[in-house]
Amino acid sequence: MTDINSSKRGSPPSSPSLGGDRHRSAKTGGNPLFLRDEELRQAIELLFYAYRDFTGEPDIILAQRDLGRAHHRVIYFVGRYPGMTVSHLLDILKITKQSLSRVLSQLMAEGYIRQDQGQEDRRQRLLTLTDKGAELERLLTETQRKRIARAYRNAGPDAVEGFRDVMLGIISGDADRARFENRGE
Repeated sequence: MTDINSSKRGSPPSSPSLGGDRHRSAKTGGNPLFLRDEELRQAIELLFYAYRDFTGEPDIILAQRDLGRAHHRVIYFVGRYPGMTVSHLLDILKITKQSLSRVLSQLMAEGYIRQDQGQEDRRQRLLTLTDKGAELERLLTETQRKRIARAYRNAGPDAVEGFRDVMLGIISGDADRARFENRGE
């Protein structure tokens, strides 16, 4: 339930208000279930700013190689799950086969990803990073790991679980949430 009686609709918050009230509900004992429209809009805006900065450094690295964010996502997940099938990657990314084909073809042609046939099912196409792809994935991920580690350190130990809970709450699909049930423990 939300209380949408916000008086600051449409105007971006000034710098002091971005962080000043961030723990207001927890500290004052306010009920976090009754969020004001401004708090919800600020969360949306924070996600936009965080995503911009989270992807900013990798975007520069990718642009130097004539690659983009779609390539980054493929490289990340293939690096995270070596030997994954193309269908599993499609399931994670929720994109069309045609879109993935364009990105994957370029990454294979440029030597970032290798595709092998499955041992048990030869129709399967298993994806693995090459050494070149693993180096790029490491470079891209390291910038993001540092950013997240710094944010976690600054926010404190309870923030890690809270952030995880919020992100899981934003994810729509039960199957996608289930991927994270036993992680990080």
